[in-house]
Amino acid sequence: MIDKIKTKIKSIMTGNEQGRLFSFESFLLMVSLVYGGVVRLREAFYKNSILKPKKLPCFVISIGNITVGGTGKTPMTIYMAKLVKSLGYKVAIISRGYKGGAEKTGGIVSNGHTIFMEPEKAGDEPFMMAAKVKNIPVVVGQNRYKAGWLAIKEFNSDVIVLDDAFQHLNLKRDIDIVLLDCGRPFGNAHILPRGILREPISALKRGDAFVLTRFDSAPDYIRQATMDRIENLAPGRPVFRSFHVPNQNFAPDLLHGRRVVAFSGLARNSDFRRTVESLKCDLIDFFEFPDHHKYTKMDLQTIIKSSINAQAEFILTTEKDYVRISGKTSWPVELIVVGIELSFENDENAFIDFIKNRLEGIRKEEIVNRKAAESAKIDFFIVFR
Repeated sequence: MIDKIKTKIKSIMTGNEQGRLFSFESFLLMVSLVYGGVVRLREAFYKNSILKPKKLPCFVISIGNITVGGTGKTPMTIYMAKLVKSLGYKVAIISRGYKGGAEKTGGIVSNGHTIFMEPEKAGDEPFMMAAKVKNIPVVVGQNRYKAGWLAIKEFNSDVIVLDDAFQHLNLKRDIDIVLLDCGRPFGNAHILPRGILREPISALKRGDAFVLTRFDSAPDYIRQATMDRIENLAPGRPVFRSFHVPNQNFAPDLLHGRRVVAFSGLARNSDFRRTVESLKCDLIDFFEFPDHHKYTKMDLQTIIKSSINAQAEFILTTEKDYVRISGKTSWPVELIVVGIELSFENDENAFIDFIKNRLEGIRKEEIVNRKAAESAKIDFFIVFR
């Protein structure tokens, strides 16, 4: 019964149908209006300094979005952390650690060399990031301010990259990068739970730069409409195009024409399915699970049985899913983990220049402000004497 309700809600959230009066859709719409009002009020409190964000003594870059699930925040966070490190900064990644045991208490997942937490404690995405990035610490905690101080004290970090933090208004950030999935950037334009928006589309005004992910997955008219909406709400802010490309740790032609079974537990499993199909393999069966799914023995046995019956030559899954199943079973054929990386292609130099210039500009501004404050103190001291 509960699963049926969840399926119904998901269908409504991702659909465009207008519900009848007194239908389940109209009930969710009323809940959305109440929730949206609370979100707007909270944003207004911060905008008018009724609530004041806390500030860390370092640069803070936020990676986020305005919809639930699947815009590519994790690949973008990894890309950003590596980029900032290449610019000469001491960087750390901070993630909430969603559904991990350390989400509320916080803690160090990795010091950049050694991983200290299992996926169940760190959360699958922070654990995956810790495994993929070298010489970059990963810290988790629902309280990002506290987690930020932990990174500063333990690793002397001068740049913090926040994973999924656009709505985390109680921590001041220097750069807000907003990701929009180009295929369906605003869902059905409704706020949760009637739609997939976390907050009103007008929240884009807070963004410093926008990244259109999966740019190649959308028709031209949607791309243009999205860019027009951004320009209307945040005029003059840069917009960059990005693409998700498979990180193949195997020979490019290994899967060509080969029989495979694949599975994933993502916010948008259809994206992984398209990635698998792009590898030119013969996809016999594909299993979809909810995002952050905890795999049971029965789940894995079902996949194994299908691969045996289909005489599959390989089984494919994602990096995020592999974190949750590693060591839980023996596979009848080789399990291939297909990673996803972010590519800016022709926009890469422009994006790197934006981040580099923004950080240098903030640093220069802080130096000027510090000198002005020191000068004011000296003038006050002279006058007082």
